[in-house]
Amino acid sequence: MEVKVHDGNFETEVLDASIPVLVDFYADWCGPCKMMAPAIGELAEEYEGRVKVCKCNVDESMNTAMRYRVQSIPMLCIFKNGEVVFSTVGVTGKEELAARMDAAL
Repeated sequence: MEVKVHDGNFETEVLDASIPVLVDFYADWCGPCKMMAPAIGELAEEYEGRVKVCKCNVDESMNTAMRYRVQSIPMLCIFKNGEVVFSTVGVTGKEELAARMDAAL
């Protein structure tokens, strides 16, 4: 299950999480973001209970987007213990993301 995060709950849902967190920084109008959505959804199901998968709409969460210097989307970050341990921009293969999520476990 994907968790929607925004400026108001980012710290609680992502930074304070007890397991690694994949955050998909996206926007509704972004074509590449829409291309990534099915893979992100599949990863959320496959890693449920081991890695939390969150989506952060940059148009609705500008403070969080600025804090993590989101300049291009989709930007995918893996957080562990409140720190970014992996970050990539653009369409990224599901297999690569899964490998990065495995490495964060």
